[in-house]
Amino acid sequence: MVSVDWRSYVLSLTADAVFGPPADDAALRETEGRLGVLLPAELRSLYAQTNGVLGEHELALIWPVERLLGDNLMFRTHADFPELYMPFDPLLFFADAGNGDQFAFTVLAGEVRRRDVFVWDHETDARVWAAPDLRLYLEWWLSGRLKL
Repeated sequence: MVSVDWRSYVLSLTADAVFGPPADDAALRETEGRLGVLLPAELRSLYAQTNGVLGEHELALIWPVERLLGDNLMFRTHADFPELYMPFDPLLFFADAGNGDQFAFTVLAGEVRRRDVFVWDHETDARVWAAPDLRLYLEWWLSGRLKL
């Protein structure tokens, strides 16, 4: 996989981007350990450059590592969710649409084996393909090509 300069790439898509400092590698390892999931290479590469990306109106295009961990743990352990939704263990949420829907990678046996991004619809519990990779998720979401 070719290395991406994530800051330059996102800024080529929107002038409204706000970046954090690089994510701490120990925090990434802790997140992987607590979730039992290895982060996909593209997401790890982005986190090595910035701990999350905010877009227009401070919508998190990519959550900080701390939110990724907290939200994924909440979805996996919330007492009411097993009665309402299919299991969340096969998903690794990394961003939301600002309307309750969540963007995720799929997880199989503790590993993200596909680069594809999916969206979870919070009203229907549907899990629908959204983009072939993180880079195009950002491009399509910011350009309006990806609509929810």
